[in-house]
Amino acid sequence: MSTVHEILSKLSLEGDHSLPPSAYATVKAYSNFDADRDAAALETAIKTKGVDEVTIINILTNRSNEQRQDIAFAYQRRTKKVCQTSNDNPPIAAQNAHPQPNELSAALKSALSGHLEAVILGLLKTPAQYDASELKAAMKGLGTDEDTLIEVICSRTNQELYEINRVYREMYKTELEKDIISDTSGDFRKLMVALAKGKRCEDTSVIDYELIDQDARELYDAGVKRKGTDVPKWINIMTERSVPHLQKVFERYKSYSPYDMLESIKKEVKGDLENAFLNLVQCIQNKQLYFADRLYDSMKGKGTRDKVLIRIMVSRCEVDMLKIKSEFKRKYGKSLYYFIQQDTKGDYQRALLNLCGGED
Repeated sequence: MSTVHEILSKLSLEGDHSLPPSAYATVKAYSNFDADRDAAALETAIKTKGVDEVTIINILTNRSNEQRQDIAFAYQRRTKKVCQTSNDNPPIAAQNAHPQPNELSAALKSALSGHLEAVILGLLKTPAQYDASELKAAMKGLGTDEDTLIEVICSRTNQELYEINRVYREMYKTELEKDIISDTSGDFRKLMVALAKGKRCEDTSVIDYELIDQDARELYDAGVKRKGTDVPKWINIMTERSVPHLQKVFERYKSYSPYDMLESIKKEVKGDLENAFLNLVQCIQNKQLYFADRLYDSMKGKGTRDKVLIRIMVSRCEVDMLKIKSEFKRKYGKSLYYFIQQDTKGDYQRALLNLCGGED
């Protein structure tokens, strides 16, 4: 029997472009889906004495995000029926419009607690709403959670960033960029603002070897070669060029510099800026390995950094979790599933293992 890693390698060689977006997802659309039936089951599970967490978990971790939005809408209709004179369903257009249904979230918030609550409420948001709320939480109050800011902004595509910016504006009546500016400073602020704009080139059809060489030399000239670092030059190249182009630039860079790009960053800059550049370069080199490392770090040693663990499991389960699992096992020798089993317990563990998509 082929291992997940072998299958993924084969798929990668055949080219991702022919695959549906959910090819690497561990959570996919449920085939026998009925939003009304799920909403009714959730209502019963919430009202049960002591709350039926297992039913809540089994439904919400086995439906796609779109299906969960439909369930929330159906739940909203059910709870409003009491005050309605007609039991007719709203027109399809209204159903598809998805006004922000918060009845189900509110009911689950009062029924659940702790880490399980965080997982389930995260799953009920759209990907952009979830990212926007994580970014807002990272910046509100005293002090900034730079790690969250860096992880989300460094790892999202132009399209995802466009959506995050739009939804952030909708949810918080202010611009994401404005909040970043008021919450950060110096070159770190410049890097975060440049990335959050989502202006990275995405035309990957042409390989420009001349530009690859030029960018590699400029990164070296702007950093290791001189006294002091020309950070704006680094920011321009690393936030504007396409990912495949930069992968080749970092390879080429090694022919100019005695250090690779990651080592150069550690020598040239410090603090949040160093952390942000390191995360960004790791994301560009191999995004799934980057997330595998983040997951490992969240669980290694004493205590679990549950916020990081939850965010990655919720935000990647419908994107590339199969690839992340493959990178995790390749690097750390044991499966992500095994680590989650060792590090969490109870219903919280059950929910995460469902998002993980089984042992590999």
